Amino acid sequence: MRTFGLLLLIAGIAGFFYSGEQISQSSPVPPGLSMSEELHYPAGRFEVVRYVCAAGAFLGILLIIAPKGR
Repeated sequence: MRTFGLLLLIAGIAGFFYSGEQISQSSPVPPGLSMSEELHYPAGRFEVVRYVCAAGAFLGILLIIAPKGR
């Protein structure tokens, strides 16, 4: 589990920075839109990917910290 946690942590961090770079290169999302409307814009999609990658990295940290067999 620790190996999988390390891989998940690395993938989450890399995806977080990649999607952050893509957000800065795309046009901004107009303010006041709902979450489903934001997904029609590339920056909105990368923002969701960024949150998913952050959650994956957090899960990777938990898998690294958790002892085996528990």
